[in-house]
Parts: sequence; structure tokens; C-alpha cells
Amino acid sequence: MQIGHLQLKNNVFLAPMAGITDLAFRTIVRSFGCGLAFTEMVSAIGLSLGKEKSLRYLASSREDRPLGVQLFGSDPERLVAAAKIAAENAADLLNVNMGCPVKKVAKVGSGASLMRDPERAEVILRAVRRASALPLTVKIRAGWDARHVNAVEIGQMAEECGADAVILHPRTAVQGFSGRSDWRLIAALKRRLRIPVIGNGDIRCPEDAVRMFEETGCDGIMVGRGALGNPWLVENILSHLSATRAVWPSLREREEVILRHLSLAVRFYGETVGPRDFRKHLLWYTKGLRDGAQFRRIAGSISDGNAASIALREFFRHLEESEEAFSGPRAHGTEPNAETKWEGTRRGARTSETS
Repeated sequence: MQIGHLQLKNNVFLAPMAGITDLAFRTIVRSFGCGLAFTEMVSAIGLSLGKEKSLRYLASSREDRPLGVQLFGSDPERLVAAAKIAAENAADLLNVNMGCPVKKVAKVGSGASLMRDPERAEVILRAVRRASALPLTVKIRAGWDARHVNAVEIGQMAEECGADAVILHPRTAVQGFSGRSDWRLIAALKRRLRIPVIGNGDIRCPEDAVRMFEETGCDGIMVGRGALGNPWLVENILSHLSATRAVWPSLREREEVILRHLSLAVRFYGETVGPRDFRKHLLWYTKGLRDGAQFRRIAGSISDGNAASIALREFFRHLEESEEAFSGPRAHGTEPNAETKWEGTRRGARTSETS
């Protein structure tokens, strides 16, 4: 697939997600074949002022390519300045966020609020297009609310402004992440645009991905929340699309991925920040695993990488010894014996507290 002059190895992408798609997570998802990944959304004001927090979002590596940098803001001049800084650093592709429904973003005229102000949105896109030769994309919602669904009109305007692709999450801003995304809007947008249309929303399994392609005719898909705790979803989507049987990870493979993610978090962000930020990923990685809730309660108090690694290894040894690793109804309808309940990580937690 090609966006502007950027040739991509496939059309399965990782969505930009605030607080989630940092360098460590992107590196893990890329190892499963992701064709394009995006940074967390970066403030155009912060970047243009050279604020350290905003600049940190641009951290990348040789393995982290190609990289899309997502910018948000409402001031055309700030967005132009931010686009230039992104291009000088890690960006292979630019994305203007016109879909974020979060109140603190929307209330200052950024994100999904731009869908209520098409004139300002047009000025922004034309200005960024003039300022950068990088491929330019825009991420939009269905509209602001059910009475103001204008994704097709905004998409057409973006194309006229020189955008190289449009990414559509077909929920309204008011919906947030509730309800279902309306894939019919992706199909409608695809029928009206010549540039690539990327579909996003409610892709949680390989079958969802195939169905989105079939029902909408979109050129690519973007996986978001479905990849949380499940980075191998991308690999299985690619397998499904190529008519190859999807193979889900064994317990040992799952453990290795989690430990590698933890190691990357410590490497990139340090022994204090790395394990702390990694906790949310532990919640997702262990969801659905036998005694996962017990593990999460104890692991939440672990504050260093070594203790977290010990705790994870003990937990997975417990799972290997259990009759069934995944929670839910057992084949013979019984609960695990009390002696199989996991306790080991309490030792890891104490190690953390005394080290």
C-alpha cells in the first residue's frame, strides 16, 4: 500500500492512542508485522514551544519505521511549526487529529471540535500541506453528534486540501467509545474519495478485519483498543487476510512478549518510570488468564523492573502447572482447587519493597 510517496509493506496499521502507543508498545506491535504505527497525539503548542514533554513523544528507533506523528491543535501557525519539527525528527508521515473526543482537547477547538468548524479545519490542512512534503493524513470521526454527521464532507475537503489519506473512526464525538461504529460511513467515504481511506473502529479479531475490508472496500485498516494486551492480533489479521491459519500464542510465547515489553519500557524510560507506566499493560496482558485478578492486585504495588520480571515468571509457572490457564467455564465445570491459586508474586512484591 502507498500513502503519498511512502510505500508500506502492508495495510494493517496501529492507531495513535494517548498514553499507550509509546515507543515500547510500538516496538512490540511492529514485531508482529504492523505496516505503519503512530505516536501518541502530540500537542502542536507544546512541540512548537520546544517543551520537553512534547518532544519526548517523538522518541523513535531504527526499528520504529515507518512512523506517523499525530499532531493536535487549533492554531494553523502552531501546527505548521509542529509539523516542521516532527519532520526534522522522527516523522515519515504526518497526521492531523480531527477526531479526539476528549473534553480537554475538544474544548479548546482541537480534535473532534474541528469537525464543527470546517473552515478552520480547511485553513489548518492547507497550511500544513504547504509547509511539509511528508505524506499528510487526517483522522476524523463520523461527526460531532448524531445530528451533525459530516465525515464524507470533511473527507472530501481534506482531499481537496492535498491530504494523502483519510482515517475514519465512524463513531461521533459525543459517542466517545460507546455503542457501535457505523462502518457504512467508511464505505460511503471510500466511494467519494480517490485517495486511500483507512477504516478504524471495533476491530477485535481477525474476522472483524476481513469483514471491514469486505463491507467497506477500504484501502487499509487501523487497529486500536483491540491490540491492548493482544499485540499478536496484527499478525493474525495478516495471516487471515492471506488465507493462512491464525495461530495464537502459547503461554510461554505470551510470557516472552510481556517480558520483552517490560524490558523495553525500562530501557526507554528508566527503572522508575518504565515499570510504573507498564502496569496498565499488565492489566490488559493478563485479562482472561486464570488468577489474573489476583496477580494484578499484587503486581500493582511492584515498582521496579526486576521485581516485576520475577513476579511475571512466577505467575506463568503457576499457569503452566494449572489444569487450565484461561479463566471462565472449565471443560468439566469445576473451579480450580484451592492449592492451585496463585500466591507466588507476593514474594516479588516484598522484594520490590525492600530493594
